[in-house]
Amino acid sequence: MKYMYKFLTVLGIIAVLLNVSCTKDFDQINNDPTQITDEQLTADFQYIGAKFQPIFEHIIATNPAWQYQLQQNLNADVFSGYMTNPRPFVGGANNTTYNLVPRWNNYIWAIPYKNIMNNVAYIEKQATEDGFPVFVGVAKILKVEAMHRLSDVYGPIVYTHYGESVTTSEYDSQQEAYYAFFDDLDTAQDLISNHMSDAYFTNFDLVYGGHLDQWMKFANSLRLRLAIRIAMADPAKAQAEAQKALTNSYGLIENNSDNFIIHGKKSHPLLTICNAWDDIRMNASIESFMRGYNDPRIDKYFSLVKEGDNATQPVVPNTLKGIRNGLPLLSNYSDEIAQKAAYVNFAVLNKNVMTNDLQLMTAAEVWFLRAEADLRWNNGQNAQSYYETGIASSFGYRGVSGADTYIADNTSTPMDYVDPVNASNSINALTNVTIAWDNAASNEVKLEKIITQKWIAMFPQGEEAWAEFRRTGYPKIFPVVSNQSGGTIDTNIQIRRIPFAISEYDTNSEGVQGAVTKLGGPDTGGTRLWWDTGSNF
Repeated sequence: MKYMYKFLTVLGIIAVLLNVSCTKDFDQINNDPTQITDEQLTADFQYIGAKFQPIFEHIIATNPAWQYQLQQNLNADVFSGYMTNPRPFVGGANNTTYNLVPRWNNYIWAIPYKNIMNNVAYIEKQATEDGFPVFVGVAKILKVEAMHRLSDVYGPIVYTHYGESVTTSEYDSQQEAYYAFFDDLDTAQDLISNHMSDAYFTNFDLVYGGHLDQWMKFANSLRLRLAIRIAMADPAKAQAEAQKALTNSYGLIENNSDNFIIHGKKSHPLLTICNAWDDIRMNASIESFMRGYNDPRIDKYFSLVKEGDNATQPVVPNTLKGIRNGLPLLSNYSDEIAQKAAYVNFAVLNKNVMTNDLQLMTAAEVWFLRAEADLRWNNGQNAQSYYETGIASSFGYRGVSGADTYIADNTSTPMDYVDPVNASNSINALTNVTIAWDNAASNEVKLEKIITQKWIAMFPQGEEAWAEFRRTGYPKIFPVVSNQSGGTIDTNIQIRRIPFAISEYDTNSEGVQGAVTKLGGPDTGGTRLWWDTGSNF
């Protein structure tokens, strides 16, 4: 974070990112950096295929690290209960205390429109004209993956009307956007399934190496994720789309070899944010659950000290300690740096979750999705089996033994949290939910088990974890210590969204005002999204 402000002061970067608007002409693309001839580009499909790399690399921005910090880390990663910051940025008045920082949050909007929607629009146009349907199909799947994440932050987004005007862009409501996501998955799967032998995408595929059957599995799994997300907002549509995903002949992601992981060449931004800047640490909520459950995966997620750093000592010997979210600048510390020094020795992220690869969907998540679908629409006949397979799959993915013992544990519960630095931050666990499946339990308790274990398994993917917490209320993560929202966000209900980007208010005021109307409430962090109904059954 100490380097982030240096970047933010550079006029060129601010001009590029803070003024990115969805109304820009999507045909204005960068020149190819290799400067090779048009004939060479055409011969090896580079003139289209090269546009995929920035799409892959900006679903979550990885380079420079401060972009990831602003796009996801200082919002979803924290709001999800996975991580939090030891330093009270901006004198404690920041996202984590619900004093939302517009210049931080603008990057959530700017990055995908600049790097994803522009490039997808080019691919869809050029590849359709030139007869390369697989390029179009994969681009559409990636667009849905990226833009549903954006909609799950803001609600209404510019999607079906993207690029229609150079002066203003109309937003889709979140319901309209989700329906368009399903339509785009339909089109993508039709295009790919009819051209399974086409190989021109292989050299540009950073996930599956050109195996199109794997892309079909991912598309089905993504459809199931989106269907489950709207289960309470639009039950009939949700069930229909879930059924389509579950019955497609290509199947779903079932094994860890099917996981949707972007194989990157650059180091994970969390490595810099956690180890170089000391700006992120373990959250108290995940400590409460994983230590309470004696979860052996905890040592794959977190470490006592930074890798190779023998000088620092854990705040409590031999104990992985998290930090409560939303710490204000405390009066007993002279400044942010002094307070950071008191908390910097809390648990750090483990190197196993800070590899070059970016995890976006795993088999474990899909098994939990299937468990919830079965609970909702098939009377729970196979929910237990799917739930237990999800846990076992997560253990396998992390290379941890003991899944059977963990699955059978019907006594362990989340533990109370104790802050060894400031006792006033200590808090009792908010639930006594256990791990083992109980067929006699209510559907609400069963759902809490599913989502709690899903949340643990999806670490460190804070975007999905935050969305599932908002949708279901599970797991029951600790509220912020200091709520500085001025009453716009309820402390116990917790933050529901991010306000629309300031760049949109500056360059697309008519569009964003229409978006606020479609949102159905004030443009604050306390307004629920369309799929966030506040009930589960």
